[in-house]
Amino acid sequence: MNRCRIIVEKRTGLTTLDVTFERNRTLRKQVSSFLLFAGALSLPPHTAEAQGRGRMKPLDVPFATTPPAAVNAMLKLAGTGPDDVVMDPGAGDGRIVIAAVLNFGARMGIGIDLDSRRVREATDAARRAGVQDRTNFSQGDAFKTDFGTASVLALFMSPRINRELEPRIRAQMRPGSRVVSYRFPVGDWQPAKTVFVGGQPIYLWIVPPPRSP
Repeated sequence: MNRCRIIVEKRTGLTTLDVTFERNRTLRKQVSSFLLFAGALSLPPHTAEAQGRGRMKPLDVPFATTPPAAVNAMLKLAGTGPDDVVMDPGAGDGRIVIAAVLNFGARMGIGIDLDSRRVREATDAARRAGVQDRTNFSQGDAFKTDFGTASVLALFMSPRINRELEPRIRAQMRPGSRVVSYRFPVGDWQPAKTVFVGGQPIYLWIVPPPRSP
């Protein structure tokens, strides 16, 4: 008979879940979903709020590859060229950064990702493409990344993260720098241009001068 034993132990205000499963993959998935929900409810309000704003949670954005046609369209829409430093703060397998250097001649490509496995994957892909000397991939948090070195920022994140990154983008990137996002807008910031690839929007913004006090 299939069994599921769930032990919930609270330590120092946090919740530790020790789950033992036997057989039945469907049951495992159902219980996993329940535990995620229950764990979120058990967090103190101030902890939940802190985790929900102003920083990336571990693997906050599920890994999803950007279609090659969308990668090309993003970099083309941004007018990427040999003077540009292209940054992707959710680089995944590195395809946007690598394409910027390999296909558009960008001076440098920088990729950041929370998942160390993706960083290794992207680094290996850059080596295979022969652009390892003009790309750099590292593990990090988008909310702790300095966007000031980038002239092109490529995003495929989530609506929430895009919205919360907007103040950092506006404050750190130089006026005239370009921001492109696949599928999701950046808060209420009005894009300069929108194109569609495969039925999905790609947005372009031009970073304006700093707002007057």
